[in-house]
Amino acid sequence: MSEITKLEPKLVWELFDAITRVPRPSKKEEKIREFLVDFAKKHNIDYQTDQTGNVVMRVPGTKGYENRPCVILQSHMDMVCEKNSDTAFDFDKDPIRTKIVDGWVKAEGTTLGADDGIGMAAALAALLDPALEHGPLEALFTVDEETGLTGAFGLGKGMLTGRYLVNLDSEDEGEIFIGCAGGVDTLAMFRYKTEAAPEGHVFFRVRVSDLSGGHSGDDIDKGRMNSNKLVARLLWNGAQRFGLRLSRFDGGNLRNAIPREAYAVFAVPSGSKAGFEAFYKEFAGELAADFKIGIEEVPAASVIDAATQRNLLYALVGLPNGVIEMSLAMPGLVETSTNLASVKFEGDDRIVVTTSQRSSVESAKVYASQMIESVFALAGAEVSHSEGYPGWAPNPQSKLLEITVASYEKLFGVKPKVRAIHAGLECGLFLEKYPHLEMVSFGPTLRGVHSPDERLEIATVPKFWDLLADILKKVE
Repeated sequence: MSEITKLEPKLVWELFDAITRVPRPSKKEEKIREFLVDFAKKHNIDYQTDQTGNVVMRVPGTKGYENRPCVILQSHMDMVCEKNSDTAFDFDKDPIRTKIVDGWVKAEGTTLGADDGIGMAAALAALLDPALEHGPLEALFTVDEETGLTGAFGLGKGMLTGRYLVNLDSEDEGEIFIGCAGGVDTLAMFRYKTEAAPEGHVFFRVRVSDLSGGHSGDDIDKGRMNSNKLVARLLWNGAQRFGLRLSRFDGGNLRNAIPREAYAVFAVPSGSKAGFEAFYKEFAGELAADFKIGIEEVPAASVIDAATQRNLLYALVGLPNGVIEMSLAMPGLVETSTNLASVKFEGDDRIVVTTSQRSSVESAKVYASQMIESVFALAGAEVSHSEGYPGWAPNPQSKLLEITVASYEKLFGVKPKVRAIHAGLECGLFLEKYPHLEMVSFGPTLRGVHSPDERLEIATVPKFWDLLADILKKVE
């Protein structure tokens, strides 16, 4: 057990510590599902699974609360698996190595998985804690939230019976969320032909790393640099000014993370070497110094055909990226955005570019994906879209919201902020399947989510737990 098990509330931290020791990449939730089922069996808790892999556990109300409405506590099993390039770690096998730093819990060189491991821990603790007073509880743990909302899409019929749902997947203590953005991914495939290394050229490898990254919803308005955009900009200028020939481009990994790293291999004519190196020095010198960018000579390699190179670089430079529109209905809320998530060479003849669009307005989400498709189509790429997922329309008149706000004000002496979030939550899909649900979402404070800088603020976890406990007592 790690040092975090000495923190309070002890039961929540002990369960979170246990969860960090179970590998749980998206789409590979077998081990964490087994952990949950074993937990239910060990504590004689009724449980149910569905074909998608979701797990729901049920406990009756405590004495005097047996006839209260059922409350659903919802979190997701999987975590984003990102690590620093110099960190040796296997997310399929290794336990997360946690540490306490200046009032925060972090991991050593990897994502922490508090998104949404801390939500899972709170739900499990609520099922166990004999001091809690509550009506009937259902704890729903979904699979593959991070890469496709697969669990929410495939939620089995009859898995939920509750009237109220508390989503435990938010990241700002003191804020109660009652709405979220919908999203859709747009993918482009460029087919290329390989050509032999051109004679009379020198090859370079440029690498960008240690950018801030972050969540492509929550952090999209924070002005964080996109590694794919940065490298594309360098390559575009190199092609225009020095006849650069592209060999390889690899950047980003996850559709819902602002890319932190990217590299490219390319060639420039030997006679332009000095000019290119001077240009690169000027280019790198104009950038902020809080990340790494480096270049080195490498052995000659094959290159892609000139036409595909032109189409790819023009598309990457031309794609919109970041905030497209701010909300007029809720000041300060990003309404619509897009993220150039990854660029990958796949096989020996194709390049796949993945982008992610979000909006709290369905028509704006569609239009954003059409903007991206238009750029790709003009560049000759084959374009496809994911199924997408709906947003969660706010319900300011919700009784559950009223209880949550009153509990927070009573416990902490201040009113919480009630707002919508630009990130995607599973709540919109739950509402499609169970239209009667009233829902809120809250959690402790997390920062750097979806990056190795992910951290959980220790002081906010007791407040998160106390709020949850008070709400469960007040629901009637």
